[in-house]
Amino acid sequence: MNYREWENSVPEELKGGPLWKLEVYRLALFAAELGWSDVTKLVKDRRTAGLSDQLNRALGSVGGNIAEGYSRGSAKDRARFYEYALGSARESRGWYHDGRHVLGETVTKHRLDPLTQIIRLLLTMVPEQRGYSLHEDSPPYRTNDARFSEQAADNPQPDSLPKDIPA
Repeated sequence: MNYREWENSVPEELKGGPLWKLEVYRLALFAAELGWSDVTKLVKDRRTAGLSDQLNRALGSVGGNIAEGYSRGSAKDRARFYEYALGSARESRGWYHDGRHVLGETVTKHRLDPLTQIIRLLLTMVPEQRGYSLHEDSPPYRTNDARFSEQAADNPQPDSLPKDIPA
């Protein structure tokens, strides 16, 4: 399943709401969908059973906190929940790195792409709500993939995700 196929499978009740307009929310739901088969695979190996639960919780927390933040009345409250989502997205990337020995390098690298896009978007959204910038001293997240060139980094699009998703 690729992003567009997944998007077409999402119920209209979710797509009809204003939250669906947020690209970061759609990417968070997509990342959680991809994670479903990954956590199922990880839980079957005793060495990564605990990691599986942590990854599942972190992936679910990204979209959950974006949704909760979006529903808050003040910018300060929205920023706080977007920061929680940011932390969960970073946590998810760490759990994927730890699970790479079971999941494989190809799957792991593929799963990091939407999470990195989520992090980029949240690093823009939080300061907009807070009124000041977050400190991220390292250069922008980069890959060797041409889809994430300087131009793509300035305007990440779901279409830039790989079309064939490894299982």
